[in-house]
Amino acid sequence: MAVLTTIDNPTAATYTKLLARRRGTFGADKLWALAFVTPYVAVFVAFVIYPIAYGLWLGSDPASYRALFGDPVYPRTVVNTLLYLLFGVNLKLLLALLLSGFFMRKGWWTKILLLVFMLPWALPALSSYLSINWMLNGQWGLINNFIWQVAQVEGPPWLDSSGYALGSVIYGHIWKWLPFWTLIFLAGRMAISVELYDAADVDGASTLQKFIHVTMPLMAGMYLVCTMLSTWRWAISTLCASSPAVARRCRLMCSRPWGFATHSSWAIPDSAWRRC
Repeated sequence: MAVLTTIDNPTAATYTKLLARRRGTFGADKLWALAFVTPYVAVFVAFVIYPIAYGLWLGSDPASYRALFGDPVYPRTVVNTLLYLLFGVNLKLLLALLLSGFFMRKGWWTKILLLVFMLPWALPALSSYLSINWMLNGQWGLINNFIWQVAQVEGPPWLDSSGYALGSVIYGHIWKWLPFWTLIFLAGRMAISVELYDAADVDGASTLQKFIHVTMPLMAGMYLVCTMLSTWRWAISTLCASSPAVARRCRLMCSRPWGFATHSSWAIPDSAWRRC
């Protein structure tokens, strides 16, 4: 019985060389993939996994939870947080959905308006919130000075009372993140086939009817996912920042979760949070 080797069989020798070359190429690709992924994994572990794990470790003592729920300020902070999530997140996403329809219009001026509209999201958060803090200052802020120049009356204390402070935080959150979610919904609208709108036009559907019967059914899943992601993000940020171990020093849940608090700890006076 004859035994064939790669020398005797040129086809087998060629296949062996190709297989070895592929293995070498795939090995190099894996090394490049590992090199690109490693920095991201390191940053994710350092700035996401570690803070969450550290917060859970700080809140592992049952006595801390008893002290937290026994604090008379805590129920009010929970209510303020729920109000922030209810109005801030839902109003932001509703406006983003409506504005995405506006930016679907054709014309060069729409593209320019979209570019200007995206500036608040592109600007650094620290300077943005400090600018809002300056505008809402009750003594020498831009808005109250304008009210005094026009009506000769004192403007409201935007940052010195819990109600106005909560509204100011919601306003700042919407102003900062509305462009981002508008861009997300704009991409979703562009994925809808134009033929569906043409068929609705043939049937005599109005703009409102096309929005209700064409746009909303096709974007309902996307809208739900965006709502969950936005709510989950701010809720987790609030809960992590108000862990029981630091409940005595935490002011984040007291009417200003991730509003001015995240980027400017001096944006709203402490007296407003003590009264909330």
